[in-house]
Amino acid sequence: MSPGRTLRPLAGVMVAFGALVGGYVLVRAGQEGSHMAKPSGGSEQDAAPQCPLPLSDEELKKRLTAEQYQVTREGGTERPFANAYWNNKKPGLYVDVITGEPLFVSTDKFDSRTGWPSFTKPIKPEMVEERTDTGHGMARTEVRAKGSGSHLGHVFDDGPAPTGQRYCINSAALRFIPWEDLEQAGYGQYRSLFTDTRFRLPER
Repeated sequence: MSPGRTLRPLAGVMVAFGALVGGYVLVRAGQEGSHMAKPSGGSEQDAAPQCPLPLSDEELKKRLTAEQYQVTREGGTERPFANAYWNNKKPGLYVDVITGEPLFVSTDKFDSRTGWPSFTKPIKPEMVEERTDTGHGMARTEVRAKGSGSHLGHVFDDGPAPTGQRYCINSAALRFIPWEDLEQAGYGQYRSLFTDTRFRLPER
């Protein structure tokens, strides 16, 4: 048998083997990439959609309305009784308008008759931070979102039981997610906040 006839079958085997190895590498790379894309600690559906804080104020000005920027970045206060959520009685979640982090829930909301959304407490204390505010000739406790550093409002010690606190929050600093849209919006894990026997979910 001539050398040429021996090499041709051997070359064909090597090409086939190379194709198999290459295909395996591509498949493994795709599998690893898909695992990296999924958030840890839960399913993609249950992961709350949170946007990283933009790097510049110019980018924030493009994303927010003038009032939202003035309230969250400049410490402003919106008009009472003329904002989005002061009289909102629908069940749902109130999230940071910038990062999407959950801050308050409707089951802790009450009518303070002040014209601003008022809550007895945040969902998690670590999601907000308090600072002393001596502006406008008053001594108050300012509330900021820890994730975005946004000004939310103020907290007072004249709220109802069980906390005795009133978190007076600007609607412009919040985005409301109705309870029926929680799963679709990526906040499905927070539906458990509405299972309290004192709260009855509306019929679908």
